Amino acid sequence: MRYYLIAGEASGDIYGSQLISEIQILDPNSKIRFWGGDLMKSKSNNLVKHYKDTSVMGFFEVLKHIFKILRNIDYCKNDILEFKPDRIIYIDYPGFNLRICKWAKKKGFNNHYYISPQIWAWKENRINAIKRDVDHLHVILPFEKNYYKKKHGLEVNYSGHPLVNYINKFKPDDKFFDKNKIDKNKPVIALLPGSRLQEVKKILPVFLSIIKSFESYQFVIGGVESINKEKYSKLIKNKNVKVVFNQTYNLLANADAAIVTSGTASLEAAIFFVPQVVCYKTSIITYLISKILVNIKHISLVNLILNNEVVDELVQGNLNSISLKDSLNKILKKDNKSKLLESYNELKSMLYKDNPSKRTAELIIR
Repeated sequence: MRYYLIAGEASGDIYGSQLISEIQILDPNSKIRFWGGDLMKSKSNNLVKHYKDTSVMGFFEVLKHIFKILRNIDYCKNDILEFKPDRIIYIDYPGFNLRICKWAKKKGFNNHYYISPQIWAWKENRINAIKRDVDHLHVILPFEKNYYKKKHGLEVNYSGHPLVNYINKFKPDDKFFDKNKIDKNKPVIALLPGSRLQEVKKILPVFLSIIKSFESYQFVIGGVESINKEKYSKLIKNKNVKVVFNQTYNLLANADAAIVTSGTASLEAAIFFVPQVVCYKTSIITYLISKILVNIKHISLVNLILNNEVVDELVQGNLNSISLKDSLNKILKKDNKSKLLESYNELKSMLYKDNPSKRTAELIIR
């Protein structure tokens, strides 16, 4: 069969790469074409567009790039028509994917949505589009199955969260410190400021502002290659901090604590059992609109899944040097760290199922 996957973010690239691997095993004659990133490209050569060229986040930012987005939508539709897939698999990225999904349904394509749009947080009216246009919805958060069934009468597939299995298979590089010229004898605090330039510009300067207050630690930034290295250099200036690129998991495997931007990184830090502070900051326009529209108590996936404020969340005005310093000091204390790791253990057991990517691939093929 022919499969067309659309992922628009770094996290989608992880999930998409696992799904492609399992599809290729289960369907050896498969033909695969996709939008995604380097991980998906390592499994198949048919990359249409890289997510670094398509990813835009925030109300104001979307308006600024509206014509580019519309061009990409048209390009995607034409590419699907030419490829003629038996299955289209949409991986998160709802602003773009739901538009393609609506069009594809009218054209008679078979639509699978993998990683549900977070309608339980905002834009709940998207349920109408999901019911109308999506043939099969595959979710990765344990509470989503009940949410869709009880609130919207929709049966969805839950096979576990693929990130747990993915990280469980990860083998840390024992030469990580030497390769990156990092001091083995000084504890590491990982800084994960996000995968989009607009996030990094807003958030990283606040992260860097507290370095002098923690002289017994060394700070290492988890950089992404989709952002030009010069951009990091300009933000860092002369601060005593290192940047390692595309080595986030090696960094987390060796970190004593982490300061992370809200998103998949929060869940990754928890699965690696790294104490963390979760942060978020955006443009004032985007923030004010989201305050009206977003309907969740927590911004981090850790707190959302556990339904409790396990990790500190510093958002917008609350993300400043003083509050960040206080939160970091708190998680570095032994008693607080122990409680946090107990919660991580509970989280991991809630998310784990054996080979969720294989289970999802089987459902998509069947």
